[in-house]
Amino acid sequence: MPRQDVLKELNLWPVWRQRAAAAPELAEGLDTAAASANVTENRRDAILRMDWSELKASVSGCTACRLHETRTQAVFGVGDEQADWLLVGEGPGAEEDKQGEPFVGQAGRLLDNMLAAIRLKRGRNAYIANAVKCRPPANRNPEADEVAACEPYLTRQIALIQPKLIIALGKVAAHRLLGTDSAIASLRGKLHQCQGITLIVTYHPAYLLRSLQDKARAWEDLCFAVRTMEGLQSATREP
Repeated sequence: MPRQDVLKELNLWPVWRQRAAAAPELAEGLDTAAASANVTENRRDAILRMDWSELKASVSGCTACRLHETRTQAVFGVGDEQADWLLVGEGPGAEEDKQGEPFVGQAGRLLDNMLAAIRLKRGRNAYIANAVKCRPPANRNPEADEVAACEPYLTRQIALIQPKLIIALGKVAAHRLLGTDSAIASLRGKLHQCQGITLIVTYHPAYLLRSLQDKARAWEDLCFAVRTMEGLQSATREP
């Protein structure tokens, strides 16, 4: 994208024109901002055209945010690449960082049990991914810029899989996928849309390990998801 167009997108073009002559250092700063925006846009466009092998290689070598500095390895995702079900968490933990697979610790075992309860299994008509691909230090929530750096990766995964239903596991995933900051309580029990795909919000398994009283609500969400999937599959079969 030409510098002028980038500056217009950033609402900086009028400022640049008015002050460039009087303040060359400002113009230089705006040029830097425009160049950075251009690089980010080009990177995103490139990612959104990748196939599976290219995407996996890009995630493995990604240095787009500071999380790469402390990771053992990036955690791409796992499962059926043509799955009807896509489950999205927030980010890898210590075990995930070590093994390179999402949800393999205690929370992962709970997720596997949740899947089994609705007759699903990891890798069989289900795909599991995260909003960010590298472990945040000390398992903190990922920062907004870290989520933004990983946004095109998850967006491309969704586009390649084309699931019938997305399950957002927890606040970070829900906020990333829906572009909202609403509380989980207000998002549960409703059908949402993400990239034209039906989405349901429930609690993150790690949260359920700390808040046993909400396991019953999570079960309600899973039953709601099963009913929703049955409706989606039925609609697909209709002539």
